[in-house]
Amino acid sequence: MGKEKAGALTPKAIANRIKAKGLQKLRWFCQMCQKQCRDENGFKCHTMSESHQRQLLLFADNPEKFVDTFSKEFCDDFLKLLKRRNGTKRVHANQVYQEYISDRLHVHMNSTQWETLSEFVKWLGKEGLCKVDQTEKGWFVAYIDRDPDTIERQEALKAKEKMELDDAEKQAKLLQKQIDRELARKGKEVIVYTELQKSSEEEKVAFNLGEAFKKPDAPGPSGLPVSENPLQALAKEKSKNEEKNKDRDSRKRKSALEEIIEVPIKKEKISKKDYWLIKGIIVKVIYKKLGEKYYKKKGVVKDVENRYVGIIRMLDSGDTLKVDQEHLETVIPAIGKSVMVLNGAHRGATAKLLSLNEKTFSVSIQLKEGPQRGRNIDGVPYEDISKLDA
Repeated sequence: MGKEKAGALTPKAIANRIKAKGLQKLRWFCQMCQKQCRDENGFKCHTMSESHQRQLLLFADNPEKFVDTFSKEFCDDFLKLLKRRNGTKRVHANQVYQEYISDRLHVHMNSTQWETLSEFVKWLGKEGLCKVDQTEKGWFVAYIDRDPDTIERQEALKAKEKMELDDAEKQAKLLQKQIDRELARKGKEVIVYTELQKSSEEEKVAFNLGEAFKKPDAPGPSGLPVSENPLQALAKEKSKNEEKNKDRDSRKRKSALEEIIEVPIKKEKISKKDYWLIKGIIVKVIYKKLGEKYYKKKGVVKDVENRYVGIIRMLDSGDTLKVDQEHLETVIPAIGKSVMVLNGAHRGATAKLLSLNEKTFSVSIQLKEGPQRGRNIDGVPYEDISKLDA
């Protein structure tokens, strides 16, 4: 009687299954039959089998067809692994090859048109499928992604960046036009400083010191110069006082109403701070290095650390980030919505948004809190207010 087959849970059956899973020696693998043998005796038995002989006859009829097929499968699987695992990053070719041959049923290189990995890498570079370079450590490859969707996505990103640059240029030009218009209205001229230049080399610079060193008249008994009598001195003093009074009257005097209006404005200018984050407002992340997941996305300020760092909970994903105020910007809501004043004398007060002025990048608000409740304030910069969390 023959030996009984080992049970499924016996140590021998388990060992056989473990051996079958792992990689075996390449010389005992038959590519045509897709069969891996464990030892030389098994491989010899396989080559003498009828199924292997039939496969050899098929291969002998058209060997180039089979070699091209195996080469194409090897190349496609290699590039697919390179793209999936490394993308377009530069990586060592042998590292990718070791990951590729970890599959026991992979297409072996000895059945392709390439004898070595170096020849295959050179072929990838010639065909333009990868960027190839050789160093002291060996061959390195980088996948070239020519997928239409990827190219379209890259073009969309470039168009978006160009649009943002165009918007920034438009704002800069608009701001320059406003500055020129204001200078023209006030009649101010832009002073251009140049180097001191002589009109001619022979020209001499002369100073008249005669008046400065002129000796005054000797004082008389009354303490006045002899050439000047008391009546003349009084007349000169009176004329000087009249000129001072005319100059004082000629200056524009501010009314009491203007002085009252200027008081809160001066206070607002004095109370301006370089930090503006306040708990409960909505802000926008403008830091690209945080990734596309958070760039240009809005979040709520849950807490403020050291005045300049905010704990932000993103509205879309619900993630919590710690971001410096330099990487955030305020959010302007729709007209009629509630906002919070972030800077100035009314910092921390809630207000109602009344209107927007895109030319001056400012808004008009109506205070809802404080002693000046109900007061309308115009010309508040965009960065001094932000939308309140509902």
